[in-house]
Amino acid sequence: MNATRISYTLDSTLASVNKAEQAATEVATKSGFDEDECGRIGMAVREATVNAVLHGNKYDAGKRVTVSFETTPEAMTVSVRDEGMGLDPTGLPNPLAPENLLKQSGRGIFLIRAFMDEVRFRSLQPGTEIMMIKHVRGHDRGSS
Repeated sequence: MNATRISYTLDSTLASVNKAEQAATEVATKSGFDEDECGRIGMAVREATVNAVLHGNKYDAGKRVTVSFETTPEAMTVSVRDEGMGLDPTGLPNPLAPENLLKQSGRGIFLIRAFMDEVRFRSLQPGTEIMMIKHVRGHDRGSS
């Protein structure tokens, strides 16, 4: 089986967040992930898209969010790109620090890292891309 790629260009609105999450859940289901994993993948993509719309593009109607999915027998890779000012992931506060526990924001990247197997950030000109990878468990069962 070859890689399958799907890409969506979305407006910088919260409605786009729902579209991205729904697409992620559908792609994950077709890739063979179980219901719990599909939910976690969908939530990770939702959080990444919220960050792109809210923090990256700041709801700017002139900026877009691109959500891309690539599936192979081994993994599902999701990239979420915004057209904003960029992000330094090393400067994010720890959501588990006592002073941050009651804050309403700041948990998105933490959840993304918890739900996905690999998370990478890339600075673009302009914008930020977050790449999230979820490995398919047991894809090589036949070779054991």
